[in-house]
Amino acid sequence: MTDPQVRLSRRTVLATGAAALAATAWPAARADSRTIRLLVGFPAGGGTDAIARLLAERLREVLGQPVIVENKPGAGGQLAAQALKAAAPDGTTFFISHDHTISILPLVSRQPGFDPARDFVPVAGFADFVNALALSDATPARSLREYVDWVRGAGQGKGAIGVPAPASVPEFLVKVIGDKHGLDLVAAPYRGSAPMITDLLGRQIAAGVGSIPDFIENHRAGRLKVVAVLGGRRQAAMPEVPTFAELGLAGFEDMPYYGVFAPAGTPAEVRERFAAALARVISQREVHARLTAMGLSVGFSDGAKLAAREQAYRATWARIVRASGFQPQ
Repeated sequence: MTDPQVRLSRRTVLATGAAALAATAWPAARADSRTIRLLVGFPAGGGTDAIARLLAERLREVLGQPVIVENKPGAGGQLAAQALKAAAPDGTTFFISHDHTISILPLVSRQPGFDPARDFVPVAGFADFVNALALSDATPARSLREYVDWVRGAGQGKGAIGVPAPASVPEFLVKVIGDKHGLDLVAAPYRGSAPMITDLLGRQIAAGVGSIPDFIENHRAGRLKVVAVLGGRRQAAMPEVPTFAELGLAGFEDMPYYGVFAPAGTPAEVRERFAAALARVISQREVHARLTAMGLSVGFSDGAKLAAREQAYRATWARIVRASGFQPQ
């Protein structure tokens, strides 16, 4: 099978093709001038925001109705999730989210203000991605080993690594890196990746953990240096960067996901229409290429498959969170 980051698999092509065919028929049969809101739980300028705006632009064309991105940053996407819960299930509100808000927050927060199984319904998945460690010019290090040595020397064994949200996969990764190398590393949580990257570029913090879409443009421009990625293999978007497993840190091969969710009670035909439109959008050559260039592994999955993916991912991280000794806040 060819690399899923470069070409859609045969199964995905068939799935997206069938869904896209349906999408071409529905807009003409069901004209709708209402504006669709795509909620994003992080600030403008971050990776999730960029992805959402690209999809919104093309969804407008396919659906034939206005589609806007509405940023509701804060608490790792928690505010956006609560807004989704409160929204009317009428097909005008959807939530573009990665794994943190849907799968991780319910594990690390005693009162997240929403229950994904009860309050949301999966609409469609469209990509996987991996998290990465990036270094700023605040450190002379240009590899994970050099960073570890720098912390041991200049930092006397102590250091801080930025993360886009508290109690997130990146925060747990910071702890694992520290434990692996005998360092006292603390996670410095931000309100999304955009302000974290601002501080990295401004040399206010030496390192950060986030998704490849968050870092890739600055990495290519030489403003940041991505030195390690999660996942079971190197990423097509930056093949020169080793995996953490190559560097002796295994156990993080399960890739996070991106998906679209709707309020519970949203009619099946509404969800299917949106899913079909999304399948058509990500099968467009330009969109697929741009998402791949952002560091995503693009592939369509329907609501049922996204639900199964989310449940399996949450089970994996439930074990990791318990093993870490973390107590829900």
